Amino acid sequence: MAIASHSVTIPASVENVWNYVSQIENWATMVPAYKEHEQIDEHKSVWTFEGNFKGLKKTVKMELNITEFHEPSMIRFELNGITDNFTGSGEFTAEEMDGNTSMMGTLEVNAGGLAGAVLSPVIKMVLPKVTTRLTEKIARQINREELPVS
Repeated sequence: MAIASHSVTIPASVENVWNYVSQIENWATMVPAYKEHEQIDEHKSVWTFEGNFKGLKKTVKMELNITEFHEPSMIRFELNGITDNFTGSGEFTAEEMDGNTSMMGTLEVNAGGLAGAVLSPVIKMVLPKVTTRLTEKIARQINREELPVS
């Protein structure tokens, strides 16, 4: 199992952070290696990723299920591999502090089956980078939306 988290401070209210993060389509495209996603219902979506690893092109599909929405401070979700044997979970938490919002993104992934022994070290190496990039991209996008129009 691999777990990673990353925290950022965003110069925005917790409500504005929530308004952005609570809409999955706002941040789905920011996940590294994102190709597409399909919203099945309010809580369930199927995501497709495509990437290269050591010269091999790989497409991965997974199902993301929102398990908890606690406005304006937390979203939890579960991940299930469709094309590959893995499970996982994640969350975004937000806390307002002195007019800013501290947001933390956390991801946990567990590769199973025969490929799990091969994939686990790769996931442990890549997951911190993915978590940091996603959290930072979301923060930058919220910052852009917070800037006053001149």
